[in-house]
Amino acid sequence: MADVAKRAGVSTMTVSRALRDGGMVSGDTRARILAAIEELGYVLDQTAGTLSSKRSGFMAAIVPSLNNSNFADTARGITEAIEESGLQMLLGYTDYQVEKEEKLIEAMLRRRPEGLVLTGGRHTPRARKLLEAAGIPVVETWDIPPDPIGHAVGFSNAAACRALVHRLYERGYRNIGFVGGTSNRDTRGADRRLGYSEAVEELGLPRGRIISFGKPPISMEQGGEAIVHMVTQWPDVDAVVCVSDLSAFGAIAECHRRGWAVPGRIAVAGFGDFEVARCAFPRITTVAVDSLEIGRQAGELILRAIEGARAGRSMPAETMIIPFKVIEREST
Repeated sequence: MADVAKRAGVSTMTVSRALRDGGMVSGDTRARILAAIEELGYVLDQTAGTLSSKRSGFMAAIVPSLNNSNFADTARGITEAIEESGLQMLLGYTDYQVEKEEKLIEAMLRRRPEGLVLTGGRHTPRARKLLEAAGIPVVETWDIPPDPIGHAVGFSNAAACRALVHRLYERGYRNIGFVGGTSNRDTRGADRRLGYSEAVEELGLPRGRIISFGKPPISMEQGGEAIVHMVTQWPDVDAVVCVSDLSAFGAIAECHRRGWAVPGRIAVAGFGDFEVARCAFPRITTVAVDSLEIGRQAGELILRAIEGARAGRSMPAETMIIPFKVIEREST
């Protein structure tokens, strides 16, 4: 700022006033200051202003993966919702690890975000403690946590998978299996497995036909290997619910290689309605959720909460339910 002041022939205080409120200095003086800023490539350091005003001008979002199209759409929806407000978004990803999420939360809170959007409703005890102590708006997405930290935008993964199993039952399938990961670090995948188990219990179907294969997120290749384990262990299985469309695609590809007709020999369903589900052969039955809308609603909610906090108002916690839909295609 001192360099800018010297170049423009003014005091540093005048530069500060021009950047804070252009109306506090004359038009000619402000023009000289802006020209000096352009020449020097100066960027205002907002740290001191953040400490005094408690307005950092940014919010943070944490997603499990950057290469998953659903979470990419959610991040895009948040950005679209806040872009006219002047807020910027700091984005981090956890690789489906709650321990990594805890470290990201701590790192982001050190930078004083005005709000935080999380994926899922399960966190480490320390992460939850950090968030509750931060005193900023928090929105949990892609889930409906039983005890939300603040706001929530999402749906029940368990209910969605339960609905998918019921739909397969309605189509005549009676020996239905489930393919998921080897750990619960993907909490949404764990909820889908729970929904599957609840559905087979409700319908009186054979229980325990679950193959846990690979660390989340399960790849196409792992889906192919898992379907072989499923058929080997339970030869009478006639339908399989996969934790995601990617694993379902891999399972179908492996069925083609082995000459197992889909759905003639075995039906395969996925979750997420990724592009690959719509382009596969046969096209994949799945559960569709509007991931972009989850982001938009979360962005609008965090923006309202931040504006309320700036005005000294405490916004009551809100939970917004995003509908899901079972989409039947040729794979079942």
